[in-house]
Amino acid sequence: MTVIGINGSPRKNKNTATLLMNALEGAASEGANTELVHLYDLDFKGCKSCFACKIIDGPHNGRCALKDDLRPILKKIEDEADAIILGTPIYFGSMTGEMRSFVERLLFAPLVYTQPPSSAFPRRINTGVIYTMNVTEGRSVERGYEVLFNTTEASLRMVFGNAETFCCYDTYQFPDYSKVVMEYMDPAKKTLRHKEVFPDDCRKAFEFGRRISTKA
Repeated sequence: MTVIGINGSPRKNKNTATLLMNALEGAASEGANTELVHLYDLDFKGCKSCFACKIIDGPHNGRCALKDDLRPILKKIEDEADAIILGTPIYFGSMTGEMRSFVERLLFAPLVYTQPPSSAFPRRINTGVIYTMNVTEGRSVERGYEVLFNTTEASLRMVFGNAETFCCYDTYQFPDYSKVVMEYMDPAKKTLRHKEVFPDDCRKAFEFGRRISTKA
């Protein structure tokens, strides 16, 4: 069993990355080999709509033809991964630009325009997405974030099989809130929540990783 984590946050040791590492530890506890990829370390772009991946009997049918830093990652997912876990903060109501570009490249190439749509990916694998966000769960509902969660999960399910979402709300954003203008939220409450609630989120992420690595 191989589980690959994809960090779509620009930060390597904050909320999103921490939860991803806990999820991979959960997968490792079930015997999985794990790897964490930081997208912000890679030089790549989103889908260029060249359609080389769609040409019947073409050399890139079902696979992205672009040659950049993402190509070996996509190949490793195709050749080795039994599960992948994506992690991204929510920026302006959506995943980060790097994660969005990655998802385009990950999903479009194996998508086949049959009716209904089908997948050229060689097997079924488990997938999960971890989202972190400043807002509370109630505010995320008000802003319609569930549309993002549901559509991404549906797309992953269509191409790969099983898909699951884990959300971490009301996260701690700044190491020192006194250095920024902060009237929008209460820094003291943020600090207390990070101390009391975030450890439980890490535990839940661990269980999320365990579940993704063993889910049939």
